[in-house]
Amino acid sequence: MTTLKGEKIFLRALERSDLDFLYALENDENGWEVSNTTTPYSKNILEKYLDNAHRDIYEVKQLRLVICEQASEKAVGFIDLFDFDPKHSRAGVGIIIFSEENRHQGFAFEALQLINQYAIKHLHIHQLYASITEDNIQSIKLFTKAGYVKTGVKKDWIKSGSTYKNEFLYQLIHDVH
Repeated sequence: MTTLKGEKIFLRALERSDLDFLYALENDENGWEVSNTTTPYSKNILEKYLDNAHRDIYEVKQLRLVICEQASEKAVGFIDLFDFDPKHSRAGVGIIIFSEENRHQGFAFEALQLINQYAIKHLHIHQLYASITEDNIQSIKLFTKAGYVKTGVKKDWIKSGSTYKNEFLYQLIHDVH
């Protein structure tokens, strides 16, 4: 896969040099609720993941790309296509900009635009979707700005402490005629 370039960022494949960044992100408890993570990841497990990160999306049904700032080439986050379903031409999208200092700079929006173009051109995707908790206002704004439409509500879907949160389904449907 070639690097996908935008104005502020580019997307690239995972490299072994991403281990420390991936380790910090996957073990940050602040993101566990939305990623359904319940236990920390060891560096050994993540090294094995990186060893297999080159596998084809048709085989593993997932593609994770690193979001890098153009000017510094520094990794600022990840964007994932997951639950790839070629029969029904759809995939889920997940995105995270890791540090607060890199948020609100347009990186996530540009990454969504790039992954959208990639999904249409190379994977012939008809539909991308995102599941977003009702209190994640920044993600709701981001996906809405990127053209996603709220199409459903999963009631009490995410357990958060002793309570439950609703999760919204956002979809971006492409006319592929």
